[in-house]
Amino acid sequence: MIETSTADNAITKTNKHIQAIKFSMIAAFGGFVFGLDAANISGALRYVSSQFELTSLQTGNVVGCAIVGVILALFFTGSLCQRFGRKKVLIGISLTYSLSTVISAFAVSYEMLVVGRFIGGVAFASITVSAMYIGEIAPAKQRGQFVSVNQLLITLGSLCAFIINYFLVKSIGNIESLTDENIWRLMLGFEIIPNIIWFSLLLTIPESPRWLISKQRDQEAQTVFERITEQGEVAPLMAEIKQTVKQDSSQSVMQQLKLLFSKPMRFLVLIAVCYAVVQGATGMNAVLFYAPTVFEQIGMSVENTFLQTIVLGSVSVLFTLVAIFTVEKLGRKALTVIGLLLITLAHVSIWYGFDNASYVINQPVIEKVAEQQVDADKLLLLLGKHYQTDVELKADLASVYTKKELPLVSGAVINASININPAFVLFGLFAFLAAFNMSIGPIMWVIFSEIFSSRVRSVALPFAALVQSISSWSIQQFFPWQLENMGAANTFLYYGGVAFVGCIVMWLILPETKGKTIEAIERDLVTAK
Repeated sequence: MIETSTADNAITKTNKHIQAIKFSMIAAFGGFVFGLDAANISGALRYVSSQFELTSLQTGNVVGCAIVGVILALFFTGSLCQRFGRKKVLIGISLTYSLSTVISAFAVSYEMLVVGRFIGGVAFASITVSAMYIGEIAPAKQRGQFVSVNQLLITLGSLCAFIINYFLVKSIGNIESLTDENIWRLMLGFEIIPNIIWFSLLLTIPESPRWLISKQRDQEAQTVFERITEQGEVAPLMAEIKQTVKQDSSQSVMQQLKLLFSKPMRFLVLIAVCYAVVQGATGMNAVLFYAPTVFEQIGMSVENTFLQTIVLGSVSVLFTLVAIFTVEKLGRKALTVIGLLLITLAHVSIWYGFDNASYVINQPVIEKVAEQQVDADKLLLLLGKHYQTDVELKADLASVYTKKELPLVSGAVINASININPAFVLFGLFAFLAAFNMSIGPIMWVIFSEIFSSRVRSVALPFAALVQSISSWSIQQFFPWQLENMGAANTFLYYGGVAFVGCIVMWLILPETKGKTIEAIERDLVTAK
């Protein structure tokens, strides 16, 4: 009987753990949609830039306007989550994603596409709300793994989009109806399928039990905890949460903001701001949103740039899994510091590769460009020229090709004219993706979900995400301009500098939070500082 009872208890514990995983995965599926969108626009940019004859800053706007939408949404996300709960806000976000997809895929002008992308940016707030929901529903001992699922879903979404984009590009010429003018619409329009799936799944998850307690709906919260927590842990867990949220009902958003920026909370805010700036400014969005453009700088053909993005996406998925399985063993601080050090080395490798590249326009180059079904006659005006940097080459190409032609021909010209050892750049790119996704990519959201208790979480997570979004926006908005004016080498050297400074700062100020309840973490940090 004792053995049977023990076995039954083990099965019950396993089932509850599976339920917690299920709810976390569904909430995190917004990350899949985010990753899909980021990778889709990276593939579509070449064709969008050609069709609407965009400048480098306008190209940056197409990508960067989404982050502007995030920034706007984050001013309201906290109050909406506090008033309506995490689940309803996630459902609203899923519908917003769908609206963005339709407008973007059917855009007839640059302005309409920017509007669609901006609305999608509003929906990117799902990353913050998902982290908030998962952090409040996951067991303390496994919260790091659960919140890291957000990053895993982002990388899986990106990989899915890279694969779809590659086969679409490969099919141009084989499928008569598929052309340079409409391929980007299919890339962006595919998102409607996962949008609908996510909306349907969100209807099946429970509300955050911590939010329910904050609204004095204890019975509902207990019901949720009984589905995901061992029976003996429910009562003490609820008692601890009640102790930290008993004043919440009387606190407005402004009062929570005042508390967030009060003296006892300053150390927590400092940690969040530093982590957000570093995570956003180390260049991930440059690689994620402009992946084919980055590979184009090495001299790859159009088809090969899209093929390499699949490898890039696979590396991201693999090393996000490394983070999930090590975050509770190695801890948040160790992974963060090690990751930033590796990112610094990766960017230095990329810089070295590009800094030693050179370019020449000669007759064999012109013939090679012509073989790629690109108008090579205009290159005769540049015959015999040698270039030490990609900035010089791109400036001359812009002087002989129109804005409509340039996005489609620049890759072919770089591919034919470049003299480079691509090993340093490729190693750096893949090492960067590996290091980011095993460290600061997922760990940032773990830290954000842990260091703030329910007293301020509804405003603290959106605030931290706001800082990260502004940092990320600066990267994606100006990356095309940086390539055009600073060159690939100096751009990635700048990202390496940010990572190095971030590594030192995180080593000095980041506390270890693994294995502690959210309430205990804030109590220790606020008391200690």
